[in-house]
Amino acid sequence: MTPLTTLQKQDPDIFATILAEQNRQEYELELIASENYASEAVMEATGSVLMNKYSEGYPGKRYYAGQVNIDVVENFAIARAKEIFGAEYVNVQPLSGSPANLAIYLGLLQPGDTVLGMSLDQGGHLSHGHPLNFSGLLYKIVSYGVDKTTEMIDMDEVERIAIESRPRMIIAGFSAYSRDLDWKRFRDIADKVGAYLMADISHIAGLVAGKVLENPVPYCDVVTTTTHKTLRWPRGAIIMSRENLGPALARAVFPGVQWGPHENLIAAKAIAFREALDPSFAIYAKQVVKNAQTLAANLASQELRVVSGGTDNHLMLLDVFGSFGITGKEAEKALEEVGISTNKNMIPFDPRKPLDPSGIRIGTPAITTRGMGENEMEILGNIIVRTLKSREDQNELEKIKQEVKNLCVKFPLYTK
Repeated sequence: MTPLTTLQKQDPDIFATILAEQNRQEYELELIASENYASEAVMEATGSVLMNKYSEGYPGKRYYAGQVNIDVVENFAIARAKEIFGAEYVNVQPLSGSPANLAIYLGLLQPGDTVLGMSLDQGGHLSHGHPLNFSGLLYKIVSYGVDKTTEMIDMDEVERIAIESRPRMIIAGFSAYSRDLDWKRFRDIADKVGAYLMADISHIAGLVAGKVLENPVPYCDVVTTTTHKTLRWPRGAIIMSRENLGPALARAVFPGVQWGPHENLIAAKAIAFREALDPSFAIYAKQVVKNAQTLAANLASQELRVVSGGTDNHLMLLDVFGSFGITGKEAEKALEEVGISTNKNMIPFDPRKPLDPSGIRIGTPAITTRGMGENEMEILGNIIVRTLKSREDQNELEKIKQEVKNLCVKFPLYTK
């Protein structure tokens, strides 16, 4: 990585903290499903002089002068995103996923309209209808979940709820669900009840870009995604839609939800979109899924229950409490102690509370970026189970921590 020599001189405290975080990422394993590693080119653009420019408006229609280079950058980002996903309209200005989703609500709905989305405690997202989120505060939320036996979405049940509630918009998307989604069936249901269909593909967008999972853009009225996670791009979001919805969504983003866009991040998005257009990205996306399925099978073979029995994407939920009598909070702490980052997570029909649930969520995007493959997933599965079973044995945890570090050294991140 480029040395931060100016920062080191000007603010040694912050420099030291950034260096410590760089070392943590280099010598620990990232299994949080929503995290990944951006390229150095993406990080350079994020820290570029583009951050100095205020650029309210859109290309060709700005409120401040001096936008000639800004417009070029933003148009590159739009064109590349359209090429990746086949979208008619793309807005690259949303600062993150929740503001992007908020713009959809404001652009297409009226306060009080009914929205059908996946329940948070069964895999959905806060912005899909949680009562403390803007979505739950401003709109009437109806939820669908998963079947108690299969732990998968029952599309017949989704249709039944939709016919009963007549939502103005249906959201297909998740933050903790390991199975593929039936976009065509969602489209059919939306048409049957006269609803907009929105897909939130923040978790799987990289797998869509890599053509491992089906692209929802042709089926949906509007699609949102963050630009990190499986995309391994800068932190941010984009909105894609049919052309006729573009003007309403553009107004909802600006001036509806946010003011000046972060053009340094838009440049970073443009760079990352180009990375995703390279054939190597499709190879990466395929490996992400192979790694997830190999890791899930290994854990299941060691009697650690994988929710729904496996995964079709990059993530999985593990029932650590039902398997080993360990809470999700305890499991997260034990794994962090040996240098593995995960996050505690509720499982469907969880009898425990959100802050100390029965499960943990893990994913393979970041470790795949490092170059790890199926062989490493077998090693990692064994490490995870050993850690959980030895969580009170400090000597064993120290041995495992060194094994984790040794594995990281074999697959360097930014010190190549």
